[in-house]
Amino acid sequence: MNAVIVFVQRGCCMTHVVRHFLLGLRVNTAIYDIDDRDEKYVINELQKLGGDGCEGMSFPAMFIGGWWFGRLDRLIAAHISGELTPVLRKASALWLL
Repeated sequence: MNAVIVFVQRGCCMTHVVRHFLLGLRVNTAIYDIDDRDEKYVINELQKLGGDGCEGMSFPAMFIGGWWFGRLDRLIAAHISGELTPVLRKASALWLL
C-alpha cells in the first residue's frame, strides 16, 4: 500500500503539479485519475473514508498514511510551513529526508 494516495480529475492540469511536486520530494505516490462521470460517486465515497473535515472535498484529493490530508493548496501550505515533512515521515512516505 502506498503511504500517499492522490485522487485527481482526469485531464486536470493540477495532476501534473501534484505528481511532480511529490516526485521532487522523492515520495512514492499512487495517483488515481477519475473520469468526469464518476466524480460525484468517488467524492462521496472519499468523504465517507475521510470523516470530519473533508466536507466540500474536490480534486485533487490527497490521503497521507490512510488519512484525509487535503488538496493541493493544503499540500503547498504544509510544505511552506514545514509541517509536510514530519507528516510524510510519520506515514513512512519519506525515507531519505
